[in-house]
Amino acid sequence: MTTDLLARLSDGLVYSTIAVLALALLAHAASTALRSLPTRHPGASSTLSVSAQVSAAGASRAAEAPGATGSTRERDATDTRAGEGPGRVVGASAVSLTVLGTLLLLAGVIVRGLAAGRAPWGNMFEFLLVLSLAAGGAYVALVRRRAVREAGVWIVALMLLALGLAVTSFYTPVDDLVPVLDSYWLVIHVAAAIISGGVFTIGAITAALGILRRRWEARPVTERSQRYVAALPTASSLDRASHAVHVFAFPVWTFAVIAGAIWAENAWGRYWGWDPKETWAFITWVFYAAYLHAQSTAGLRGSRASWFALAGYVAFLFNFFGVNLWISGLHSYAGV
Repeated sequence: MTTDLLARLSDGLVYSTIAVLALALLAHAASTALRSLPTRHPGASSTLSVSAQVSAAGASRAAEAPGATGSTRERDATDTRAGEGPGRVVGASAVSLTVLGTLLLLAGVIVRGLAAGRAPWGNMFEFLLVLSLAAGGAYVALVRRRAVREAGVWIVALMLLALGLAVTSFYTPVDDLVPVLDSYWLVIHVAAAIISGGVFTIGAITAALGILRRRWEARPVTERSQRYVAALPTASSLDRASHAVHVFAFPVWTFAVIAGAIWAENAWGRYWGWDPKETWAFITWVFYAAYLHAQSTAGLRGSRASWFALAGYVAFLFNFFGVNLWISGLHSYAGV
C-alpha cells in the first residue's frame, strides 16, 4: 500500500473512532443518568434510605482514619450494591463501545506509523491521537474497578475533545520528522510521556470526583440532593483508585523527564537548560510528587491531596498546549 493510501486509511479509522466514541459517550451519559435516578423498593421506607447514606458516609470516614482496619470488601460494600440497577445493561454497552473505539484508534495509530515509517508521535496531531489512545487503554485496563468505570463518561468526553481538536485544529499530513526529533530517544522519551499522560487523565478525573463525593458526604443527610454524586463510589474508594494510578504513572513520568534530559544532552550538548518545556515538565513533576507525599501524610489525605493531583494535570496540559502554541523555545516543533 502507498503512503497516501495508508494515510487516508488512518484518517478513516480516526473518524470511525470519533463516531464510535460519540455513541459510547451517549451510552455512558444514559447509564449515569439511570443510576442517578432514585430507587424505591416495595415496603422500603425513607428512613432506611437515610440510614444507608449515614452508614456509607461513616464507613468512608472510618476507612480514611489513621490506623483504620477492615477489608477492602467491607469498605466498598455500598459501592458493590450501587453497581446494580436499571443502568447496568446500558453501562455494559457503554464499556463495550469504549473498548471498540479504543481498538479502532489503536489501528489508526499503527497505520499512521506505517504511513510515516516512524513512531507516530512526531507532532501535536499525532500526540493527541496517542494520548487519547493511552487514556482509553488505561480505562479499559482498569474498568473492573468501579471507581474508574464510573468515571467513564468524563474519560470518553476528554478523548472525544482531544480527537476533535486533533482532526480540526492540529491536523498534519504525514511528513518526515523535524531533524532534531529523528532519534531513537523519540520512542523512549515520548512514549513514556504518553503513557503517563494517559494514566494521569484517569487519576485527575477520579481525584475530582473524590473531591465532589467527599463534600457531599460532609453535608447533613437532609441537605444531600445531588443524586449524581450520591450514586458515585465512596470518597475513600475514589481516593484509592486515584492514588493507585498515580503511583503507577509518577515513576513513568519521572523516567520521561530523565530521558528527556539525556536526549537534550545528546541533541544540544546540555542536560538541562530551563527551556519552557523542561521547566513545565519539572513543575508537573513537583505537583505530582507533592500529591503522593500528601497522601502519605496525616492531615493532608483526601481532598487536600487531590488538589495537588489536579494541579499536576493542569500543568501537564499547559506543557503540551500552552508551551507548544504560545511560548517559543528549543521545543518549538509542534507541527502547527
